[in-house]
Order: sequence, then structure tokens, then C-alpha cells
Amino acid sequence: MRPLYRNLFLLFGIVSIIIMMYGFGVDFTDLHQRIARVGLYLPAVVGIWVFVYAFNAGAFYKIVNSGDHNKYLPYLHACKLTVSGFAFSYTTPFGFGGAPYRVMELSSYIGTPRAMSCTVLYSMMHILSHFFLWMTGVVMFIILYFDKMNVFFTTLFGIFTLVFFIVIYFFYYGYKNGMIVKLYGILLYIPFVKKYARKFYEKNIKGMEQVDENIAYLHSQPRAFYSALLMEYVGRVINSYEYYFILLSLGLPVSFGDALLVLAFSSLIGNMLFFFPMQLGAREGSLAFIVKLLGFGTPSIGLFASFYTRIRELFWIIVGVSLVKVGTKKIMK
Repeated sequence: MRPLYRNLFLLFGIVSIIIMMYGFGVDFTDLHQRIARVGLYLPAVVGIWVFVYAFNAGAFYKIVNSGDHNKYLPYLHACKLTVSGFAFSYTTPFGFGGAPYRVMELSSYIGTPRAMSCTVLYSMMHILSHFFLWMTGVVMFIILYFDKMNVFFTTLFGIFTLVFFIVIYFFYYGYKNGMIVKLYGILLYIPFVKKYARKFYEKNIKGMEQVDENIAYLHSQPRAFYSALLMEYVGRVINSYEYYFILLSLGLPVSFGDALLVLAFSSLIGNMLFFFPMQLGAREGSLAFIVKLLGFGTPSIGLFASFYTRIRELFWIIVGVSLVKVGTKKIMK
């Protein structure tokens, strides 16, 4: 990536952090009191993401190094691209910022089509791991809270299970054959957009076909493909410890399964409202609802839990933005 573009990413990250801290209306006196209340659990909440990002980076590392090129991405550089990429995804609407950053960092080594295919494949893997987490949440709810099952939940879980298998088929087809060309082709039928979309399509069709070929090539290596998916899923399961530590700090007798349910539900609602930067408002509301549903207390506990996830996010956004200028001389060997 050119130094100018890297500096622009850095500037954008710094401005985003300032705007977020101002928008949160942080009262530092209140912040100090809350941190004192949670004690040593806050470092655990923040620190557990070292392991989450380690597994995320492992998945990205596997995908990039399984491509049809002669370059090698060291694991530490995969960690850098992962943490920085997620920092920009957190700070942009639709989570748009992380993918361009990864593509621009990798493209000078392996070319833009291969960089795009690796990034798209990882994004698809990241999304697919969400569905496995949510399906795990459904199973855990039935096991742990069977007494709460009624017609509404039975119907809801049945619909979600059907959607889950449809999504699995859709992703399998996309991995096997590539999906960039087919997804972009939808724009050719949308009024007011199809005229401009067709011009771009005709100009870049060969590049998009090459991206699809690279995605299909990566899928043809099942050992790397499924190990990357497993690492993404394990990272999500480990993420449950974040809510486990938060709820323990409030004196609630929760199990790891309860924490996984809280994560799964808040993740589901947050991704349904993916167009909000940092899922502002969506997470607070979803946490308040699931905490009350599981019988942990008042919805205010959910809001308190959300407060600490915001602290954790800001910390890792600062780390990710700081890493933009670190280790940039030779990302791949």
C-alpha cells in the first residue's frame, strides 16, 4: 500500500476514535467508578480478545497462504492485518472499511484479484461462522432453558434452522463456483443503478471472473478451508468469555453456556443492524432483552454489560489503528 493511503487510513482511524469518544458522552468520573466496581474483570474482558484475534488471524493466515501464488504471509503480519482490519470495520457503516484495507495491503504482493479473493473468502468465512454460532445458541437454549420453550420459540427456532441450511447451501455453492460475478449481476436489473453497473461490469468482468476462480481454487483445498472455518468458529466460542467475565463481575451465577447465549443473541441483532457503526444502540437493546429473558435481572444489567464491550472495542480500535504504521516494509515474503 502506498504511504499516502496508509496515512489516510491512520487519519480516518484517529478521527473516528475521537468522534466515538465524544459521541459516547464519556463521563470520566463515572468511568472510574465503574471500572473500580468491575475490578480485575475488565483486563480479562479486554484480554480475552488476544485469543479471539489469534484464531481470526489463523484463519486469514490459512486462506492467504493457500492461494495459487508464491508469496508467504507470516502469522504476525496476519495478526496485524486482522486487528487493523477489524478496527476499520468497527468504525465504518456496513463494516466496509476492513476489507479495502486488507486488499490494499496485500495487492502489491500478490496482485489485486488474488488479494480480493482472499479477503472476500475470509469475509464469507467470518459471516458463515456467525451462523454456526447462532445455531449453537439455539441448541444451548433448548438444552439449558427447555422450560421456557413454547410455540413461539419452537416456531422461531424451526424457521432459523431452515434458514441455516439454506445459507450453508448458498455459501457452499459460492465457495465452489465463486459468487462475485453472480452477485454483481443482480445490480444489472436494479432501476437507476443498472446503467452505471453495466459499464463497470463490462470494464471489470475479467477481473471479477479471476476473483471467482481464485475463490474456487481455495475451496478446492479442503484441509486449509475447513481448518480456517474451524478457527473462526473457535474464536467466536472463546468470545463468549467476554460476557462470562462481565456477568460474573455483577455477581450473577452464570455458566459458560449462559454467556454463549448472550453473545449469540446480541451478535444476531447486531448483525441484523450491521449498517450502524459499532452497532450503536443495537447491542444495548439486544443485551437488555436477552438478560431479562434468561432471568438474570433487570435490563439495566444488559446496558451495563454493553458499556464494557464498548470499552473493549475502543481499546482494540486504538491498537488496530496504531498498527497501521507498524511492520509495513515487507508484509509478505
